[in-house]
Amino acid sequence: MEFPVQTANPAKAETACLVVPVFKDGDLLPTAAKLDDASERLIGQLIERGDFDAKPGSVQLVPFAPGLGADRLMLVGLGERDKCQERVFIKALDAAFTALAGLPVEDAAVAFTDVPVSDRACDWKARMVAEAAHRAVYRFNEFKSEPAPIPRLARITLLVSEGGNAAEAREGARIGDAVGQGVALTRTLGNLPGNVCTPSYLAGQAESLGKGSGGALTVEILDEAALEALGANSLLSVGRGSEEPTRLIVMKYQGAEDAEEAPHVLVGKGITFDTGGISLKPGESMDEMKFDMCGAASVFGTAKAVLAIKPKLNLVFIVAAAENMPDGSATKPGDIIKTLKGLTVEVLNTDAEGRLVLCDALTYAERFEPASVVDIATLTGAAIIALGHHATGLLSNDDDLALDLLDAGEAAWDRAWHMPLWEEYLEQLDSNFADLANIGGRPAGTITAACFLSRFADKFPWAHLDVAGTAWTSGKQKGASGRPVGLLTQYLLDREADARVEIGDN
Repeated sequence: MEFPVQTANPAKAETACLVVPVFKDGDLLPTAAKLDDASERLIGQLIERGDFDAKPGSVQLVPFAPGLGADRLMLVGLGERDKCQERVFIKALDAAFTALAGLPVEDAAVAFTDVPVSDRACDWKARMVAEAAHRAVYRFNEFKSEPAPIPRLARITLLVSEGGNAAEAREGARIGDAVGQGVALTRTLGNLPGNVCTPSYLAGQAESLGKGSGGALTVEILDEAALEALGANSLLSVGRGSEEPTRLIVMKYQGAEDAEEAPHVLVGKGITFDTGGISLKPGESMDEMKFDMCGAASVFGTAKAVLAIKPKLNLVFIVAAAENMPDGSATKPGDIIKTLKGLTVEVLNTDAEGRLVLCDALTYAERFEPASVVDIATLTGAAIIALGHHATGLLSNDDDLALDLLDAGEAAWDRAWHMPLWEEYLEQLDSNFADLANIGGRPAGTITAACFLSRFADKFPWAHLDVAGTAWTSGKQKGASGRPVGLLTQYLLDREADARVEIGDN
């Protein structure tokens, strides 16, 4: 998708549809005011007569645009001016682009960079425009014999009024376009069924990313023999009951000027289907356990965004991929396994398998001597009970890292919430027979899961993102959300900015 920027008279914009955001009070924004004048007060009259109620997210299409270069005019409501914050702005964007995606148009021009959102500059608004456009045109038709029509929308011109910053708008749209592509990949990987998206399939996706990167991304796939030789018994234990072989996928991006600069590492949980193993899940909604690899999917999506943005950073993307199935070879409750770190784990519940694959992946990350490590996992149902479906759970052994991730989530409007990781919770993981148990009982389930992981993250600044409540949507709109690609990409861009400041200071 293309996102050019136009600063010339918006009334002369030649486009199939011109999208104009308006407030309920009828006080038009700069671009809207110019369009109103050129169209003999068409916009103002529609509002004054009550033909358009500018409540947040309302849309009205005017199939003609007298005096304008556009074929159509679309009004989008912003509600009351003093209540126009990020949530309302993005709601209006999604409404506008959903409507545009349903029209037989290939291009549109939008005037959203005019909208005043507290503490949000032109680049942020342009980025949100690009991300919303990608969300609206996304379709998952791979298995439909009669697929839904693919939206024709391919070019969105950002109208920047006088006094606006065209350079900021271009950069914001560039980042938003990259994030949008990454989110789309994440959604597709998450939406694929478990009989297609296997650990081997994810390995193939990594190799495809590498081949298409022009040498920017190198890929290493560790098969079961390599994992056995390595001693990654915890990761291997999860896939013992499945015919699908387990894989550890490692992708490296070298973008820093100093090849020896410590990398930032993202680690994704890639359980391509989770039956619970011997601790079998209830049948209801088990189909949604294909989404148990959405943490891994977000790592792939972030890697795709990085390849488009090309930040000057060294990065490592690790995916621990396995399928959790019950058969005669499957790990049993009460089994004791030895992890790659050397710690032994008593498996009290085979449905707490995510932490078993991640602990070996975190230990593997030690070899890169990382500047930071962030793991992403659909780890606990308790995260949904605690935070619902709005915020990603965040736990960390480093307060600075936690704050960086919180800030990135706010900047990307892909928010997280910091939860405690106190030593007192570790006691719930005590085992009579091993170094620790893999569950700590019902109380504080999200926290004790992170406490388990913290035992394998003692060599570097580490944070855990529990995306069980945010990675996908259930019900009629069932599907992967693509979160937290926005947060992760912003976190990495912030680290690049920090590195530039440090170089400048030196």
